[in-house]
Amino acid sequence: MDAAVKKKSSKTRPVVGKGPQIERPSREDAEAAVRTLIAWAGDDPSREGLLDTPKRVTKAYKEFFGGYDDCPIEALSRTFDEVSGYDDIVMLRDIDFASHCEHHMVPFIGKAHIAYYPTNSVVGISKLARVVDIFAKRLQTQETMTAQIATAIEDVLKPRGVAVMLEAEHQCMSMRGVSKQNVSTITTQFGGIFEDDAEQRTRFMSLTQQR
Repeated sequence: MDAAVKKKSSKTRPVVGKGPQIERPSREDAEAAVRTLIAWAGDDPSREGLLDTPKRVTKAYKEFFGGYDDCPIEALSRTFDEVSGYDDIVMLRDIDFASHCEHHMVPFIGKAHIAYYPTNSVVGISKLARVVDIFAKRLQTQETMTAQIATAIEDVLKPRGVAVMLEAEHQCMSMRGVSKQNVSTITTQFGGIFEDDAEQRTRFMSLTQQR
């Protein structure tokens, strides 16, 4: 069963640069917070199996949330003007990602599909996947992440159109709350000719399903 979420009707602009510039606590403070959570969960943070857990968790968090230190705009900044007259769709499909829900800090895992119509330049295809990773490695909602990816591509590449679709399973739904397994949430964002032309949207959606 799939849950489809349309893009928000408001044109609130998502933040597409680096993460907020805040004063971060020390690693020692973070490890102390993990010990507190272990105790609150009901276990003894001083027992042998949990002694090094705070260090492991803080190290994992540096990896999980490394996207705050990276800038998607910079990732897309190196473009190539020589496209030899190519003016059709450029698409990456099935980009794996793992992110964390900002409401419960548990993972949502899925795939991203991205397409754009170039104007005068293109970007290396690995950079599109890199942009997905940067936004995924932040506390997120799937809806916001979808809009961020599309906006970053629009800002840098100035394409004739951009289309982004994310489909993911949220563990905040499968592991807690209603505890429903195998439910996919689908979000889309369209700009330019993908927004204006229903045939282009249909083409994009069809390409996401082809295997």
